Amino acid sequence: MNTRLAAALAAITLATTILPVSAETEQRTKKTDEKPRRFVFLTNPDSEKNNNEILNIFKETESPYFQDPQAPRFILLDRKNRVAFGIGGYIKTTISYDFAGIADDVDFITYDIPVPRGTDKSQFQMDASTSRIFFKLVGNNPVMKKFTAYIETDFRGGNYALHLRQAYLSFRGLKIGQAWSTFTDLTSIPPTIDFQGPNASTELLNVQLQYSVTIKDKWQIAAAMENPGGSMTYGTGARAAKQICPDFITYVQYSWNADSHIRFTQLYRGMRYYNNVSGHNRSVFGWGLQLSGAAALNKKWTLYYQATGGQGISRYINDLSGNNLDAVATITPGKLKAPYTTAFVVGVQYNITPALFISTSYSYTHLYKCSNMATADDLYKHGQYLVGNVFWTIADNWQVGAEYLFGQRKNQNNQKAIANRMQIMAQYNF
Repeated sequence: MNTRLAAALAAITLATTILPVSAETEQRTKKTDEKPRRFVFLTNPDSEKNNNEILNIFKETESPYFQDPQAPRFILLDRKNRVAFGIGGYIKTTISYDFAGIADDVDFITYDIPVPRGTDKSQFQMDASTSRIFFKLVGNNPVMKKFTAYIETDFRGGNYALHLRQAYLSFRGLKIGQAWSTFTDLTSIPPTIDFQGPNASTELLNVQLQYSVTIKDKWQIAAAMENPGGSMTYGTGARAAKQICPDFITYVQYSWNADSHIRFTQLYRGMRYYNNVSGHNRSVFGWGLQLSGAAALNKKWTLYYQATGGQGISRYINDLSGNNLDAVATITPGKLKAPYTTAFVVGVQYNITPALFISTSYSYTHLYKCSNMATADDLYKHGQYLVGNVFWTIADNWQVGAEYLFGQRKNQNNQKAIANRMQIMAQYNF
């Protein structure tokens, strides 16, 4: 009998711990959060103060990138209120129509515009593969201080399988794992429905070891070594070799308010290959410089900007990444050279109401051909990307948008082609 009574009491206790917080507790939670969400706690609701301290870490570590998920809607806390586990993401569906020339991809990539212009001048597409799921663990203890463990996926794997985007641990200024590259300034990227984003943006997810420190709330300094992963065009005189040197990246950033900053970033890399003619491994040196930032001009207007230049940095630039242009073959058999690249993005956003805003941005990327590079005439020369869009938060966690995209690709032989796309989006965050 005592055993049954104890079991019944245990069941009642468990049931009460997983019930949603009371209306009074939920109201107090909403007042401390600028983006109200309903949380489910696996904890003692009486520990309100400790709950809020942990929940604030979710907001503090929220990504500033427009396309990244927000703080999770569902959160579980341990019984000591020292660690919280969140599950979140969003469901996103995009419907697009290309006309007067196409970008031959579900994403609007100006590199993929057929040159010369092909017979296909229009296409209709629907996509939900950019929907996200993430798991986030946060906490605070004497050894690690505030820490975050984060895993994020989308459905961009083969046959819509889960695809790893981010997986990292951060604490005491350290970040270890796969995350946005230190060369990527997320806040400086204008908002788009297009998953690819502006063709000149430096958007790369990379495995890294990063350390950053904030000084007097205005200055931030970071240094990192990242996975090299170069992509090169070898020709007949060279072949791939194992990389032995990570990419080294540093930046210094100055912020004058919560929504405005300017950042200067440096990148240095050594790309190794095997010279079939000499029979030895050789390396190509790459470097990059970037000035980027965002400025809240007032409550209505926000300015975004990036300017990037360097040699052997194609991997870090949206339009060129994955196209074997970090280094290319020269007319000297067995020798590779890193081409020069410049890129810039500028965009503005206007907030009509707190729930409705419009934005537009222009992006340009140029790949320079050196006189001794053994490249075909149809090698990419430059790409242009123009976007205008509107986003409306029609209800809590619901957002819809519409967007027009224009792109142009021009080759080294001066042949070019354009693409136009209209698309709409519906997104539900959880």
